[in-house]
Amino acid sequence: MKVIIDIDENCIENQVIIKCLKFDEKIAMLQRNISNSLSENIKLELYKDQKDYYIDIEDILFFQTEGDMVKAHTRDDIFDTGYRLYELEKILPWTYCRISKSAILNVKKVYAITKNITASSEIEFKDSHKHVFVSRGYFKPLKSKLDEIRSKE
Repeated sequence: MKVIIDIDENCIENQVIIKCLKFDEKIAMLQRNISNSLSENIKLELYKDQKDYYIDIEDILFFQTEGDMVKAHTRDDIFDTGYRLYELEKILPWTYCRISKSAILNVKKVYAITKNITASSEIEFKDSHKHVFVSRGYFKPLKSKLDEIRSKE
């Protein structure tokens, strides 16, 4: 495997591009390792009561739209964000997963899932009264992500 660094003075933001013949476990592991190293200590600027807070993304349980705002939920609090869900999907690490049209979940924080075959399944978090629902169409990708995280720990 070659590692190539291409310095481009016109580049707006740093990128890592992986070119490969096929996507296999080694490439997936490389992608996860890069994502993990880049996501360490990332803080999002969030808002509450006219104060700016800088919250570590690992402390966020989930993001959910409420009206025209996206809210960030931690174990004990709720903050406003300045982001849309599609923007968050681009900047959050691989341990986050879309679970409905209106929510993104920190998969590492899942404690329990109450499965419902005919409707949305309920996700619970350890040491928190909060819960969020995963839509049927998003359940299978969530389950795959949970299995992937469990296999890495």
